[in-house]
Amino acid sequence: MPSVELKQIEKHYGSFHALKDINLDIEEGEFVVMVGPSGCGKSTLLKTIAGLETVGSGQLLIKGRDVTKMEPGDRGIAMVFQSYALYPHMTVAENMGFGLRMARRPKVEIDAAVARAAQILRLEEQLAKKPKQLSGGQRQRVAIGRAITRSPDVFLFDEPLSNLDAALRTQMRVELSTLHAELGSTMIYVTHDQVEAMTMASRIVVLNGGRIEQVGAPLALYTNPANLFVAGFLGAPRMNFVVGKVAEASGSSAKVICAGGLEVAFDRLVEKASVGETVTVGIRPEKLRLDDPDAGMRFPAQVRLTEYLGRETIVYADAGELATSGSDSGTGAFTIQIADIRPFQSSSAVTIGFDAREAYLFAADGRTITSPKPVART
Repeated sequence: MPSVELKQIEKHYGSFHALKDINLDIEEGEFVVMVGPSGCGKSTLLKTIAGLETVGSGQLLIKGRDVTKMEPGDRGIAMVFQSYALYPHMTVAENMGFGLRMARRPKVEIDAAVARAAQILRLEEQLAKKPKQLSGGQRQRVAIGRAITRSPDVFLFDEPLSNLDAALRTQMRVELSTLHAELGSTMIYVTHDQVEAMTMASRIVVLNGGRIEQVGAPLALYTNPANLFVAGFLGAPRMNFVVGKVAEASGSSAKVICAGGLEVAFDRLVEKASVGETVTVGIRPEKLRLDDPDAGMRFPAQVRLTEYLGRETIVYADAGELATSGSDSGTGAFTIQIADIRPFQSSSAVTIGFDAREAYLFAADGRTITSPKPVART
């Protein structure tokens, strides 16, 4: 039996349709991360599960219980917010045990729950301190500890790391993943940060415009995005896109001609393309190669900017007429990711190449029509 079941969930704010036919099963012990751009409905969906937002229509079940119209406190959930929401006049121990005190649990039970949470989160030395005496990461751990003491059926996280600096975010990602492994609890996590999603999730739910675009394991979604939106959203740097037209089509094969004369031949398509159809070719930055004579598809470009990140080099290059959908001005900017440090001078001429088997083809409506690629094993 799934831990959380969402059945045909709809939500309106007046004339605005915030959630559209949401159907999702979350299994016991999963770490599900919901991602998408601002306004896509991910926080609204999380708050709907928590009971902080009402459901327009549909059904919500937690551990088989219909909680659609239940109060938040009766749903068996605990929520950690973006803001720590700690009481400044209370100690760490008092903050962590607050929910149990409100539930009038015995003191011995509260003390035991707080001690257990403090041990899990390495807060034993901080229990007598007030929140102002803690770092940002420690405060967020206290907020998580407050949720742990309630022993909920489901943990809900609403962008809990947004207020932390980069180093603390990385540390807390590791700590939350470790916590999930220790507790084995069902966790639903909302973020706009796809790095958090890719590194923490058992499954990712990609939302856009109030709809679920795709659900799956991180590497499965990255390797085989269902459509152009998912392909562009997951991946940093993002996928490069080039608009073209189908010049030839036969069975599961097609030849696409892009601006500047670039021809890309595809085979093993999952559906037949139509001659004259406008399509989009996509290629991941790490699959592009610079000045490689063995690359099957090649076109000239000029280096615009180079970023040296220690373990890798990111090159931004202009390809003239070969416009990408990521460039409103049609300058044809491509992003190339190189897995070592290589120097490039600004304005220097280069040749960008790739293997057509690594490219994706998207139909006019955005659907991916290239056959699935093998997913790397973890």
